[in-house]
Amino acid sequence: MDCLYTNGAIAVKEKSLLGERLKRLCEGSAQEAFRQLIEYGFGAGADALSSRDYESLIAAEERATDEFIRRYAPGGAERDYLMLPRDFHNAEALVKAEYLSLDVQKMLAPEGNYAVSDLANAVQSGDYGKIGVLGETVKQAVALFSEEEKKPAGAEVGALFVRGLFHALSRSCRKSKAVGAILARKADMLNLLTAFRSDNARAAEPLYVAGGKLSSKQLAYVFGDADRCERAFERTDYSAFVKACIEARRAGLPYTQAERYAAHCEIDALSRRRFELNGSEAFLYYVFRRRLECEDVRILFVCLHAGMQENEIKGRLRSLREGL
Repeated sequence: MDCLYTNGAIAVKEKSLLGERLKRLCEGSAQEAFRQLIEYGFGAGADALSSRDYESLIAAEERATDEFIRRYAPGGAERDYLMLPRDFHNAEALVKAEYLSLDVQKMLAPEGNYAVSDLANAVQSGDYGKIGVLGETVKQAVALFSEEEKKPAGAEVGALFVRGLFHALSRSCRKSKAVGAILARKADMLNLLTAFRSDNARAAEPLYVAGGKLSSKQLAYVFGDADRCERAFERTDYSAFVKACIEARRAGLPYTQAERYAAHCEIDALSRRRFELNGSEAFLYYVFRRRLECEDVRILFVCLHAGMQENEIKGRLRSLREGL
């Protein structure tokens, strides 16, 4: 897909982003916010009658975003970065459901590049030919469950699928400089979090994901003196991230702030350069903004139904806090 054509479509569709209108949604009741969203065109086509049906609006908006990705993605790297995480999530859910007798319908995400039916057939039949880059990871997961001596923990299976995802993305995203840079940032943050959660480098290294730029030597600073670690990263893009990890470790607290940085690192990086985006970056920024608005709408209704005050709700909406 030609980037100029895609950018023209984005210029039209950007007008439907909520933007500052999110503020108005915080000012009244949940039902008033629901009516306003309908007027704004959010979740068009959803079968929703009241504010309690807000998930239907979000689901409709997410489907529309997925359709936009499939139609306008500038290339395979962009499409894979946005959609393959769905496939690996669904494959993991299907494997766990198959071997742990869980209700898979409650675990599935919307389809990515692969149909859920194809993933399910692969898990059940052992024929991985139709699921491409997911095949090797699904095969390894099934093998874990097939071992009679030891049944894998959920975290072990989850880590296997995360590593499989980043291995697949690192191969696909080499085709795009923009996507490769975003992937590297995400992978580096996840690897830093893995290091901070591990007792030593030997325990951490098998859990590192592919696609990052930080070497094992750089990641090893995490296991040494905290001040030296902070100095090692103070002139890098990860200064605030590492500082948040160090502060959490010193206080014996969860790495919540660092996890938030990692969760939204893509849109944060693009937002800082939003007036000088090149190539496929405009497409990625637009999609990340739409996805973030869906997250914020969910938070909005949870807060409104809980009776929270306007200013407190606004403080929880990332689109407003960051001026996105």
